[in-house]
Amino acid sequence: MTKRSSLFFLILLFLSSCSTKTFDTTEEIFAFLSDEENGYCYTKEINGVNYTLQYRPTDVLVQQELGDSNSKEQVEKLRKKYGKQLYFNLSMSLNGQELLSNVVKDKAQFGQMVNDLAFNMDEKVHVFTPEKDTLAMTDFVYPRMYGMTNSTTILIVYPRDKNYLKEDYLNFTIEDLGLYTGEVKFKVQTQPLKNEPKLNL
Repeated sequence: MTKRSSLFFLILLFLSSCSTKTFDTTEEIFAFLSDEENGYCYTKEINGVNYTLQYRPTDVLVQQELGDSNSKEQVEKLRKKYGKQLYFNLSMSLNGQELLSNVVKDKAQFGQMVNDLAFNMDEKVHVFTPEKDTLAMTDFVYPRMYGMTNSTTILIVYPRDKNYLKEDYLNFTIEDLGLYTGEVKFKVQTQPLKNEPKLNL
């Protein structure tokens, strides 16, 4: 292979890796998001507790709200609405069960964990740059599933701040929730967030 053809191949590879991927179904996009090699899903197991942090692209939120109405005007309106934020699902489990079903030993611990999950996650979860500049959480949603799922999942929302996305990565940390894990840290690459996959809506 000549130097020119090698350079051309590398340019093509770079462009293909940076191009926005578009999917026809939510099943296809979720399969793509779940593959850690694509930069949208991060997992760790610490002291038996499994942590999964997965990014939720704008179009996934749009699809959920669209229902049967998928006019171009409505799609663009919702893309503008959800595109202002970054959405992450944080899932935690122990022995394949949600935390409240499997970890809590007494009423006091149960009450503390419910309180943290429902009201204090903005104090327990942090996102900051390598220079320690902190991105303030916009919102979080903890739906109580009462043992009906195999993990505790919280939707966490941050503003899509372009200044923060200029960094190569952001630090996403979760303080110990009484699980004896210590602080859990993920290094979230920003390029996938700037080039998130889309759905054919």
